[in-house]
Amino acid sequence: MAKVLKWVFFFVAAFVLLVVGSAIALQYWLRTDDFRTRAEREASAALGVPLKLGKLSIDLWPLPAVAADDVQIQTRPALTVGRIEARPGYPALMAGKLEIATLTVRKAVLPQAAIAAIGNAMAKKDKGAKPAAKPASASRSTMDMLPRKAVFDDITWIDEKGQRITVDAQANLGFDGLLDEASFRIVQGRLAGTRGNVERDGDFWPVRIDIGGGHIAGKLQLQPGKSGSQVLSGNLNTENVEVSALTAPSKPLTGKLQAQTTLRSEFRDVGQVADVLTTQTRFTVRDALIQGIDLQKAVNTVGLSRGGITRLDTLAGQVNTQGKAVHLTNLVATSGAMSATGNVSISPAKALNGMVNVDLASSKGSLGVPLAVGGTVDDPSVTLTRSAMVGAAIGTLVMPGAGTAAGAGTGQKIGDSLRGLFGGGK
Repeated sequence: MAKVLKWVFFFVAAFVLLVVGSAIALQYWLRTDDFRTRAEREASAALGVPLKLGKLSIDLWPLPAVAADDVQIQTRPALTVGRIEARPGYPALMAGKLEIATLTVRKAVLPQAAIAAIGNAMAKKDKGAKPAAKPASASRSTMDMLPRKAVFDDITWIDEKGQRITVDAQANLGFDGLLDEASFRIVQGRLAGTRGNVERDGDFWPVRIDIGGGHIAGKLQLQPGKSGSQVLSGNLNTENVEVSALTAPSKPLTGKLQAQTTLRSEFRDVGQVADVLTTQTRFTVRDALIQGIDLQKAVNTVGLSRGGITRLDTLAGQVNTQGKAVHLTNLVATSGAMSATGNVSISPAKALNGMVNVDLASSKGSLGVPLAVGGTVDDPSVTLTRSAMVGAAIGTLVMPGAGTAAGAGTGQKIGDSLRGLFGGGK
């Protein structure tokens, strides 16, 4: 028995030495300039954008993996990754298939402009390439090539305005290529402190996001669509979320949000999901504060008004979105003696366009004043509509007796009411 154990020990030791020796030799080969140059050239050709690698290596602990350090895709601005590790699926590898079990990405900086540049470069390359017959071994779907587990550590996204969000996240895929579970946490930048998770439950994916002192929760569903498309749909409930947490760092509106949302997106490519997404939301904001607009001042000055604030007890309405376009309809705002109704649209460029009718109550009765909304989300403006301006001007100029002679015109009524409401006198 002792001899058998002795031989087993020798065989195991020899195998370990062989693996370590092979790894050292392969490590040396991967780190040569010749291999790195060839890898850079092939990756650059695939992306359509120059790529530089700091070094390539093989890790043996805790499990064998291939790693690339200091990766730089030379767009303007550059996309950089501190380290990428890929660990193969060994059962699949034994069967002659290349399958990535775990993909880890660390310390990446992803400018939105760089992502767009890579997408444009790959689209041009694919458009100019001649179609060729694919061998049977290359017929695997994109889903088959996705890693079963992905870990993202210290990933920074930079949007078109230069605003940063740093995220830690991970995701696991099922054997059918669909998401089993995922979680994320925003550690720095916009929306810092936000965290969320989604976990598969049959044909549904319950989701919960903790943000702004409240949460967003609901269920999503992915189903086959027409002509090979996919349809993402779902219902979400928002409870007690601070509105400004959703729009940070911009704070055009503050207050506690309650909302019910339905969403739908029919797409063929995952990158199209946001562009074709449509949502319908019914909402109520309590103790609302609108920044950049003073509705009472706008009425009082009878002209263009910028700056100031409007305090509201409640603001309710409906929001419909299509891609980046936003439409607010059936708006109803109340605050003491003042109430307002209206509709406002927000363009993809954040420009405002709409109409708000402000009702002010006083001892002289109630007055409805129509205001045109313009400017941008960050710099809104309101002004009396053209017809209201004309009426106010007439009411200001015409003497009290002249109004009667003219048949008690609308201009007289608006002018007198405005002065009375805000202490202007006659």
